[in-house]
Amino acid sequence: MIITRTPFRVSFAGGGSDLKDFYSRNGYGAVVSTAIQKYMYVVIHPYFHDKIRIKYSRTEDVEHVDDIQHPVVRECLKRVQIDKGIEIASFADIPAGTGLGSSSAFTVGLLNALYVYKGKVVSKERLAREACEIEIGTLGEPIGKQDQYAVAYGNVNYIRFNRDETVDVSPIFLSDKSRRQIESNLCLYYVGGKRKAGDILLEQKANMAHEDKVGVLKKMVLLADELRHVLEVDEISDIGSLLHHGWTYKKELAGGISNDHIDELYEKARRSGAEGGKLLGAGGTGFLLLYSKNHERLKQELGCRFMPVTIDREGTKVIFYD
Repeated sequence: MIITRTPFRVSFAGGGSDLKDFYSRNGYGAVVSTAIQKYMYVVIHPYFHDKIRIKYSRTEDVEHVDDIQHPVVRECLKRVQIDKGIEIASFADIPAGTGLGSSSAFTVGLLNALYVYKGKVVSKERLAREACEIEIGTLGEPIGKQDQYAVAYGNVNYIRFNRDETVDVSPIFLSDKSRRQIESNLCLYYVGGKRKAGDILLEQKANMAHEDKVGVLKKMVLLADELRHVLEVDEISDIGSLLHHGWTYKKELAGGISNDHIDELYEKARRSGAEGGKLLGAGGTGFLLLYSKNHERLKQELGCRFMPVTIDREGTKVIFYD
């Protein structure tokens, strides 16, 4: 039996610039993000029968890889060249569709487990790159590349997406004091609902034909560059305002990114002491990330389920092998 653990991620700045429609035109895109200590677990076990069994929201029991309905599982098995005698299950700390990169965490974690099952140890770069190739190239998902690299590598990173399709992952080294302060000042508030990112991202991709939308994303990339500098020199008092500016830009990229309910919660949070924040993921639902020195007040005022942000420092890893 093999179990992999892959973190979810929180994106701070630059989201959307990881879409090929932008970075191939602009020359590069960039995000600052962190992996968090909430996880996707993938379990692999030899299957007694000479078939493939997959357990998720449904159970599949098939003779051949091509018969698998779950697209990511099917393509990952093809990639690693496993065609029978395996059972796969997954579990997650947080539901899918909440803006924390769960889909890519599953793909990266599954690839990691399958390669180990085959007796191979591959790099985090390869896991992230192949996850992108499967999700974006093979399956045609209208998503970017940031999630795959963020969850594969772990920690806080500046991730740059280059026109030639290479990706540079530069770790941002925080002092222990800054790390503790950032974790203390960040909290996630659940605004409810589930959504597929695809519809919003398809509109965002189409909007790359409009120069004003491209201009907004260029500003968001500059914010990512600025946030990288702020973190590297320990000027973390600026984080809240940078998150706020990024959120105002993000709402200009496509319809559906925000709504009246989210706007009302965000403004209430600002009146209650939050220095800034943003909705995670493509938009519409999920978690609102807020930066504040007084989360006890925010928790009372917002009345939402909340979750602290704790940085994961390891990325995807095998936690059990027997």
